[in-house]
This record gives sequence, structure tokens and C-alpha cells, in this order.
Amino acid sequence: MIKLTFCLMRKDGMSREEFQDYWLNKHGPLVRSHQKALRIKRYVQFHTRDVENNAPLRASRAGSLETAPPIYDGVAELWWESLEDMNAATATEEGREAGRQLLEDEAKFIEFKTSPLWFGEEKVIVDG
Repeated sequence: MIKLTFCLMRKDGMSREEFQDYWLNKHGPLVRSHQKALRIKRYVQFHTRDVENNAPLRASRAGSLETAPPIYDGVAELWWESLEDMNAATATEEGREAGRQLLEDEAKFIEFKTSPLWFGEEKVIVDG
């Protein structure tokens, strides 16, 4: 199983609530509509929550809140059977068009310059 992890920061001028609403209710259904073309096995959105534990936790890792990196607005995970399977999906005209539509939509709410993404393979340490 291969995963694409995407740490998301919202566009300037959007509130976190606006960002998360668009991501869940507009972009989520768009991803779902292209699931078969892109051979996506699983798509998960992690929506950041503002809780009182955030500040002390961030400060404990960075020395202070002033030196702590900003909190992401959310994290997305997309899963495929393998990197080869994902590459095969994006080699088709339907897959390329799906990818184009998703990227075009992402540009409406994601600040790409501060939103890293990468492929990785899960290593389970604790399960259950």
C-alpha cells in the first residue's frame, strides 16, 4: 500500500472554517467522483481542531509558541495498492483529466507554497 500525505494550509483570506467546509463539501465529493479513474483505495481528511491543548503541546516541542511552526489546517491521505497502480491510473486520458480537475480545484483553497506532500509507506508499530 502506498500513501500520499498532503499537509494543507488554506489560501490567504479564507478562515479555517471556510477552508474546511470547502474541502469537505466541495473537494471531497470531487475526489470521490474520480475514485475509479484514479484507482484510489482510500481518501481521508483530518480536519484541524482548535483545542486548548494545542498551544502547550506545540510549545513543548519548539521551546516556545514563538518558535513553533504554524499549525496545518488539515491533512489529507490518499491510498493506492502500489505506486505502479497509481502511475497506471494517471497514464490514462481519464486519469490525467481527473488529476487536472483536482489540481484546478485545489488551487481555489490550498496555499501550495506552504502545503507539503509526499509518498510514503505505512509501518504499523501499534495496532489495536
